[in-house]
Amino acid sequence: MKHAESHHGSGTGCARPPAGESAIEAHGLGRKYRRGWALQDVSFRLPAGRVCGLVGPNGAGKSTLMGLATNMIRPTTGALRVFGAAPGSTEAVLRTAFLTQEKPLFRRFTVAETLRLGAEFNPRWDQEVAEGIVGAGQVPLKAKVGTLSGGQRTRVAFALAFGKRPDLLILDEPMADLDPLVRRELMATLTTEAAEHGTTVLVSSHMLAELEFICDYLLVIANGGLRLAGEVDELRAAHALIDVPGGDPFPVVAPHRVIESRRGEGRPGVLVRLGGPVAYSGGAAETPTLEELLLAYLRAPDAPPLIAPSARVGDIQDIIARDRTKAVTA
Repeated sequence: MKHAESHHGSGTGCARPPAGESAIEAHGLGRKYRRGWALQDVSFRLPAGRVCGLVGPNGAGKSTLMGLATNMIRPTTGALRVFGAAPGSTEAVLRTAFLTQEKPLFRRFTVAETLRLGAEFNPRWDQEVAEGIVGAGQVPLKAKVGTLSGGQRTRVAFALAFGKRPDLLILDEPMADLDPLVRRELMATLTTEAAEHGTTVLVSSHMLAELEFICDYLLVIANGGLRLAGEVDELRAAHALIDVPGGDPFPVVAPHRVIESRRGEGRPGVLVRLGGPVAYSGGAAETPTLEELLLAYLRAPDAPPLIAPSARVGDIQDIIARDRTKAVTA
């Protein structure tokens, strides 16, 4: 079903971003706190229109990255741009929605009043899509937010985020407090809305198995640095899980780089980054699942990063030059 255009403005905000556009670009990005670096020398691009999983252990720098993208904090080094604009600029703010795990809502407002507030503050507001998300969960419009269940409040928060009709939707552990059934339902809503409107989604989650159902792109952060970045299928295809029965696995899998040797957990074998065709005949070789790939890199901090071509950026001077060009033509 196609949704009606925004009740505010011309409705042009619902257009898909141009092909090849970057939703987020980071160049040498770093943020230092008193306790040390939360992020350091992080460079990547997230192509527009992707649903991207942001993965890493607690304290890895995920929240810092989302804070930098939404201008809640400023970088210590480097630069980040949202659709080519500085975070906090009018263009970036209008095109971005950010939903935190806390999902702050006015508890004394009714659901209808909450959506009306969203319409007042967002010129590209889409009332039909907001009411559709709320209605799909049978959330009463007259009910006060404070009386709703956790799943219902999350649905209202999703309605506010999608009703803004953003080009970039950033979600910080948005469904961690929900039961599996509601979580799966909201993930389906997320992917449907993103596909229909070309919305870029950056979602932080610890639920690795479920990311495989919604994400086609991936960013993995650990120890303040970028470990993996690129299309999910591309990253999975660059690795193999080889069944090596017994013995020292390192000589038999050359020329591949061993990321992790697995014993006694899940599928046994050696996860390797491929350095050529898999020629080992002593056991089966399979493409790892997304969860297997993520766990291996999170448990192997010394494994070298892998940044796929689609996630690579040029020199920081490129972004500075574009900023100067915009300033001259403005």
